[in-house]
Amino acid sequence: MLFAMSGAALVGLTFIQTEDDIIYNEKLTLLKKLNNIIPAESYDNDLLLDTITIPPSILLGTEEESLVYRARKNNQNVATVYSSIAANGYNGPIHLLVGVRANGQLAGVRVVKHRETPGLGDVVSISHSNWILGFDDKSLEQPDERGWKVKRDGGVFDQFTGATITPRAVVKAVHNSLLYFKKNQNMLFSVQPDKVEKP
Repeated sequence: MLFAMSGAALVGLTFIQTEDDIIYNEKLTLLKKLNNIIPAESYDNDLLLDTITIPPSILLGTEEESLVYRARKNNQNVATVYSSIAANGYNGPIHLLVGVRANGQLAGVRVVKHRETPGLGDVVSISHSNWILGFDDKSLEQPDERGWKVKRDGGVFDQFTGATITPRAVVKAVHNSLLYFKKNQNMLFSVQPDKVEKP
């Protein structure tokens, strides 16, 4: 019993001593993901503090509240990054981070979680191919509505051999994310942040 109590106390003490380091490392990892979409030199605010919480959205495919990260430079709006879910991936939902510039162009898209088949559907991940970079600088106008499909369906986006379902789902989710931005742009940039920057 004493051994169990001592072990529990030691684990608790270790957790308390390393908790700040764990939180710091988690923030660094998140910031790295965000900076893959919005380069650090393009903004001068604290991206991890200038956030707002948005409700679930049909367009974003979200069923819970999620965070929007807002980039600004010299108090001018630069871009937002938020979560989107492609619900109809071949093996289930595909979780995305979508960055949209203030002018409505995509800053970038990254897959953060998926269960797609290795060697086929997982090509949507930047670690397996550059396919996801094909969204960079796209907007609702470029391509037009008809272009927001995979080539097999008459659009401009490549599909994968033997895995059309996955890219089709991602293209639709990214298009819906741009529609969300267009509908909510003023709110996304103007609502006061959830967190207040320390003086």
